[in-house]
Amino acid sequence: MEVVAFVGPSGTGKSHRASLVAVELGADAVIDDGLLVREGKILAGESAKRAPSKLEAVRRAIFAHPADAERMRRRLSEVHPERVLVLGTSLGMVRRICEVLSLPNPAHVLHIEDIASPEEIRHAQRVRREQGKHVIPAPTVEVKRTFSGYLVDPLRFILRGKERRELVIEKSVVRPTWSYLGRFTIDDTCVSSIAARAAREAPGIARVRRVTMETWADGLVLHLDVTVLYGQHIPTVLEGARDRVRHMVEQMTALNVLAANITAKRVELPSPEEMRRLIGTH
Repeated sequence: MEVVAFVGPSGTGKSHRASLVAVELGADAVIDDGLLVREGKILAGESAKRAPSKLEAVRRAIFAHPADAERMRRRLSEVHPERVLVLGTSLGMVRRICEVLSLPNPAHVLHIEDIASPEEIRHAQRVRREQGKHVIPAPTVEVKRTFSGYLVDPLRFILRGKERRELVIEKSVVRPTWSYLGRFTIDDTCVSSIAARAAREAPGIARVRRVTMETWADGLVLHLDVTVLYGQHIPTVLEGARDRVRHMVEQMTALNVLAANITAKRVELPSPEEMRRLIGTH
């Protein structure tokens, strides 16, 4: 196994460029801020960007907790990548990570200044300072599982590699708890109201009778009991309502909806106005 160190001060754009650098250098895994990422999948670790404070973020990034280090060593042994790109704010930090994870010392060292201009670095630092944005080198669909409730935005790039083969590089922008933006919470009743409103607006749904939730570490599960208008194809109505509820809750709260289970409890005749509308469409 070979290690390539990618170093530079915090906020200079290392994570933003990590996926592209890994492709260019032939690295098949990336270790960044406590995470092991391979082929767009988070294989192990707990992101430092989820830490409640900057001090804890540093501890996670260097695997200072023995249990975290042991889990990462075990996963690396299972995956056994040929070349690993390890990110750090200094070569000393990368060497410390390698020592803790029983990896060889870096065979090569790449500095952020080698691939980014001074203006690009200043821009990255300004975005970090003013907007509190951090990049994780993994697709949003992966990141949302561990960042449910955080603001997550997708980034996608198309890289033309060797033999003119196009590679799609996906990453995600998150705003950590300890950034200057602070922390926000969403009351369960607010989420329930959003889900109920979304279901009510779905075609074929007469009313929402009840909304309940299950909250898990990686997201939530919604359960809705509804009344369906008479004469509708119930499976189609419920499927449409489910998709609408899931989309609206995720869009408005940044929470990861693991499932939206919608059950038809009653069938109701349309109102006279709705009946006239339905007759007029046939």
